[in-house]
Amino acid sequence: MKDSNCIFCMIANGEIPSRTILENERFRVILDNGPATRGHALVLPKEHFANLFDMPEDWLKDAAVTAQQAAGRIRDKLSIDGLNIVQNNGEAAGQTVHHFHIHVIPRYKDDGQKILWSPRHPSDSELDAVCGELNA
Repeated sequence: MKDSNCIFCMIANGEIPSRTILENERFRVILDNGPATRGHALVLPKEHFANLFDMPEDWLKDAAVTAQQAAGRIRDKLSIDGLNIVQNNGEAAGQTVHHFHIHVIPRYKDDGQKILWSPRHPSDSELDAVCGELNA
């Protein structure tokens, strides 16, 4: 199903021009118009799924394979030093367009980007409590 009001649905289905670097039956991979680094790409499904939780398992598998293919092309063509794969769900996690997408972000030495977090230092009892909640 497509959402006629979703900009990513329109881009993924070719209704809005994009800088496509890879396409298959289910996905279009485009260059991000507001890239973190040179070659930053987005893997967009041609069907509308708001986030990871809405996407069927077979689509998720195909999304991962498509991201791997895009990453390989970026690696082979742009002489990168590393790569981040990022997928955000919900505004608190940084999702700004509510259409599932995967960021494929090439990394270069001294590119100035910080796609990291500050590690916390929970106690063993705190970790055990969370583990217990998740396994209950």
